[in-house]
Amino acid sequence: MTDFSENAVRSGLILGIETSCDETAAAVVRGGSETLSNVVASQIATHSPYGGVVPELASREHLRNIVPVVRAAVQEAGIALADVDAIAVTSGPGLAGALLVGISYAKSLAYALGKPLIAVNHLEGHIHAVLLEQAELARRSNPKLSDTEPLPLPAIALVVSGGHTHLYLVRRHGESWRYKNVGRTVDDAAGEAFDKVAKLLGLGYPGGPWIDALAPHGNPATVPFSFSQIKAKAHRRGRSGALDPAAETFFSFSGIKTAVLRYTQVHEMAAGIEARRAALADEPGAKPLDALPLCDKQTLDLIASFQRAVVDDLRHKTFRASEQFGAESLLVSGGVAANRELRVRFTSEAAERALPIAFPLLALSTDNAAMIAAAAYPKLITDDFAPATLTADPSLALGGRDGR
Repeated sequence: MTDFSENAVRSGLILGIETSCDETAAAVVRGGSETLSNVVASQIATHSPYGGVVPELASREHLRNIVPVVRAAVQEAGIALADVDAIAVTSGPGLAGALLVGISYAKSLAYALGKPLIAVNHLEGHIHAVLLEQAELARRSNPKLSDTEPLPLPAIALVVSGGHTHLYLVRRHGESWRYKNVGRTVDDAAGEAFDKVAKLLGLGYPGGPWIDALAPHGNPATVPFSFSQIKAKAHRRGRSGALDPAAETFFSFSGIKTAVLRYTQVHEMAAGIEARRAALADEPGAKPLDALPLCDKQTLDLIASFQRAVVDDLRHKTFRASEQFGAESLLVSGGVAANRELRVRFTSEAAERALPIAFPLLALSTDNAAMIAAAAYPKLITDDFAPATLTADPSLALGGRDGR
């Protein structure tokens, strides 16, 4: 077995590879805090006709894109492959076939170069997307302070995307990070609800940007959606009336999707939805605001009400968790973190509570490899390398109830 410990921190350069779902990505990051390149090949055009990701097609596109994407990332970084100290790759969670493309390529590349392989949890990557952005901001403002903690800890991290809605209590443990899973969805993820509602209303894929662009044109108070059944379970109180710090937060977004469907049926909106779907199908390059003339006031009010309800549910439960666990800051990441209303409402409440809050750049909110390379750096400096038997784990969890 190769011993990599002697030269593990030669320059801190890590090549990250991400293929967990429908984006083939590669990036080079130095020291977990300086992005030299971040290349993403999107598959939106491939999956858009189906209104969602088709796993078999995703795997095929990863096979087609992985070599040119890695080559572009290395070239953009201005380095040679031999210059990197390690190869980092997403090992899960995600689509099994998609993950295997990245893992197989990363293992082969690491073996050929004689470099260590680092396995990264995709969810941990999303948390480090925020930490990477904060570290880069700190480094640019004062290079002498680059080693300081960018945000006070412990932090509550909301990872919210098409496949995930999780809350983590984040702490440092020496050079490593610890994550305690304190919240999760019991059914659909928030981003999945955006996609399904957009498809239901005859809009494009992925649904998040379409809902986000159209919602400001409607009245969010029109349809009173409710999440009361989940709220009753999510936050227990002890005998003193204080919040129980052991209580797990639960999210659920399948009900609101059904409520939107029922609303369209009761208000006989089917004809307008099909007309909108057909009109957008005739314009393959249509952008979200191209749908505005195709939406009547009732549709726009429904969209605005749906978005407001989802954002407020995420906001209420995330800040409640920060109170429960005594968080000193808040991190919000994942594809839904790009939502403008979510950023505005979270930022406003954080200011009222004097709680530092951070989001990643929009380019780092969705799946990317810079976050994978950044999350790998603590593992590099602690020699936490993956075995040669590494394989995909589609259901890989991050942390546990004990925070390990």
